[in-house]
Amino acid sequence: MSEQTETYRRPIGFAVFLIVAGLVGWYSAFDLTLEKIQTLINPGYVPSCNISPLVSCGPNMASWQGSLFGFPNPVIGVAAFVAPIVVGVAILAGARFAKWFWVLFNLGMALALVFVIWLIGQSIFVLGTLCPYCMLVWLAVIPLFLYVTAFNLKHGHFGNGRASRDVAALVYPWIWLLAILGYLVVVVMAQLRLDAITSILQTL
Repeated sequence: MSEQTETYRRPIGFAVFLIVAGLVGWYSAFDLTLEKIQTLINPGYVPSCNISPLVSCGPNMASWQGSLFGFPNPVIGVAAFVAPIVVGVAILAGARFAKWFWVLFNLGMALALVFVIWLIGQSIFVLGTLCPYCMLVWLAVIPLFLYVTAFNLKHGHFGNGRASRDVAALVYPWIWLLAILGYLVVVVMAQLRLDAITSILQTL
């Protein structure tokens, strides 16, 4: 009985995190969408996120990578980031979701992470730019995937045994450290490829 109670206890902190991370990602995608619309209306428009030759979103939006599926990538973010916000609000309201829902939700986060990793690679190694709003999306997606996966492992949504759930519960408080390590990997790649730190300091 106690295990069942623990399983269905409302994860308030997790819900708040979903909402905050979802809002960060949605805001970034929404602003990028507005910037893209402005460039379509006025070809001479200079996006407000064009800070320097390195820190710029214009080249990303104008590239084929910026419209991988035939329409601007930010449109995907505007739609997709609603999901964690809604799930977080629903949890705060007392909603409980079935295991299949959490598995599908985790799959969506995994696809988002794969897409973001591809975009990071394209941005750093092909386009040679760091888009500010894109980086905010990276900032949101990496911990979203980690926390959702750890949450599902902790609560046995993948059909795990008790041992794996105990390990997940032990690791769960340290997911933030894994997220920071993920950020550091991106920073190191940007520094090695683009000398990003020096370039950014020169613009300050």
